Amino acid sequence: MTQPAADRRIPHAPNRIPNTQEPGPNPSKEAVAPRVLIADDEELIRTGFRLILTSRGIEVIGEAADGVQAIAEAERLHPDVLLMDIRMPHLDGLQAAKRVLRLLPHCRVLMLTTFDLDRYVYAALAAGASGFLLKDVTAAHLAAAVRPPL
Repeated sequence: MTQPAADRRIPHAPNRIPNTQEPGPNPSKEAVAPRVLIADDEELIRTGFRLILTSRGIEVIGEAADGVQAIAEAERLHPDVLLMDIRMPHLDGLQAAKRVLRLLPHCRVLMLTTFDLDRYVYAALAAGASGFLLKDVTAAHLAAAVRPPL
């Protein structure tokens, strides 16, 4: 006896599309963690970011307390990522970012600020920054922003 079509059970397929692409060169290895330079005029902020990043396997190679130091340290250390505060003494983060990117075009600059202002976002992107983060970002979000895009 044949069941009507409405009563037949269809085996449940997994709710995903199988990967039909060839695996990349190293599918089992994670991406290499970036080398990070932190530039912020507040020591407590630098220390907090360092602790967050190193606890997630990201290497912090140096710190700077103002824009002038950030340029010097970037030139000396060649970071992959520069976490840069927008407002710092001696030279603001926007001007420092422009100079660092001229020296090290491979470096990704992520601008940081406590001020949620559109003009800062536009200025940071115009300066060549790869991203913009508020200082109240979660630890997980900070680490994700620093890691290279896949």
